[in-house]
Amino acid sequence: MSKLGYAVKRAMKMDWKKMRQTADMLHEKTGKSRAWLMQDMLRCALRYNAGYMDYKIAAMYNLNDAQRRTVITRGISNNIVRRMNDKAYWHYFDDKTTFNTLFAPYIGRKWIKVDDSLTADALAEFLSDLPAVLFKPLEGSSGVGIVKYNKADWEKDIPAFLNTLRGQGAGLLEELLVQHPEMSRLCPTSVNTVRIATLLGDKREGVVYAFLRIGNGKVMDNVDQGGMAARVDLATGKLLTVAADKAGNVYDKHPITGTPIVGFTIPYFKEAMDMCLQAMHKVPQVRFVAWDVAITADGPRFIEGNSFPSHAVPQFAAHYPDGIGILPEFRKFIDI
Repeated sequence: MSKLGYAVKRAMKMDWKKMRQTADMLHEKTGKSRAWLMQDMLRCALRYNAGYMDYKIAAMYNLNDAQRRTVITRGISNNIVRRMNDKAYWHYFDDKTTFNTLFAPYIGRKWIKVDDSLTADALAEFLSDLPAVLFKPLEGSSGVGIVKYNKADWEKDIPAFLNTLRGQGAGLLEELLVQHPEMSRLCPTSVNTVRIATLLGDKREGVVYAFLRIGNGKVMDNVDQGGMAARVDLATGKLLTVAADKAGNVYDKHPITGTPIVGFTIPYFKEAMDMCLQAMHKVPQVRFVAWDVAITADGPRFIEGNSFPSHAVPQFAAHYPDGIGILPEFRKFIDI
């Protein structure tokens, strides 16, 4: 396809309304003209395969061309997934019951599938010694559809609770993990998970990056649910950067608990890394996986693995004060 043909095809796929809204927001934030921002967003879309969200989150309006070439934009991330991950094997990660079965040694909690075959008696037995549970849709991402239930929600009427669960569609009911006290010191309302990305690359294999996802008052720590993230030093397990959220807010300490973020040390981080490095060979047809790991008092536990990792967290501008993004880390593993 010619450069002109590619430009026309790319332009037809753009969400011009969202681009204009982004330009309006960034105009208020930066003082740059709306016309310049729209033109620059278009340029980044054509040259770097960046969407309007990439442009905003990575603060590409502040970067020069050399810096922009180091940002993992949506287009680049999608290309990595297409190259590395055979779609025929995604179900090992996308179906939560399949994932929990395959990676059972690393799960460390009770779970039961919620579908039409689940009986009230089986549910009652599962819940008998649990004070709280999480319901998760069988497939899904970004924390959508996840609900926490406490004992008061089921103890008086198990059949009614079963109907409530079935009303949410096929899913998974899990024992609520109790996180390490040190992780609760950051934010006690959510299980704050470490996202560790592994890559079975053509040049080398191992961990590409790690970020700690931290809740901000909700049950979920996901950045799409208002959470924040900070970059983790792979050698020490310490947080290297301030935390940032998807709206562009930056935190040097947690807004609820006041716990300092930079320098915070994640317990059992080496063990979490080792767990991911072992697990990445289970399904070698899926070579790029972002693992969400909870840290308990007894060590790391898998929450889930992502066969199509979000590229949002690894490109927040606050994590790269020199403007050099995460792509150089990927290039140690594969050619991009």
